[in-house]
Amino acid sequence: MNSDRSRFLLAAAAGLLGAAGVSIAAIAAHRVDSPALATAAMMLMVHASAGLAIAALSVAAQNTKRWCALGGYMLAAVALFAGDIALNTLAGFHLFPMAAPTGGSLLIASWLAVAVCAVLEGRSSQQ
Repeated sequence: MNSDRSRFLLAAAAGLLGAAGVSIAAIAAHRVDSPALATAAMMLMVHASAGLAIAALSVAAQNTKRWCALGGYMLAAVALFAGDIALNTLAGFHLFPMAAPTGGSLLIASWLAVAVCAVLEGRSSQQ
């Protein structure tokens, strides 16, 4: 897959997750009084924005594919985290046992990967 396509797919996924976050926030505000659901919405919106930022950053990066893969990984992790919380809150069951904690752990790992990729990017731009 070419770099431009990867960036635009990442941006499209971020847009969908951002829309899901706003929708879930509306449900949390108007239909279901749930701090967990509000947290899921906030996490979707924050990480959708991060996905867009990663897509934009990949334009100037030496390794565009690495950044786009990282952004996709982050968005998949937040979808797992927030999706499980929303499903449990709205339907009363989980995607699978420990889905939300797994998604949360993967989110932490994705942010650490952002730091590592930034360091690697800085090193390769100095050479």
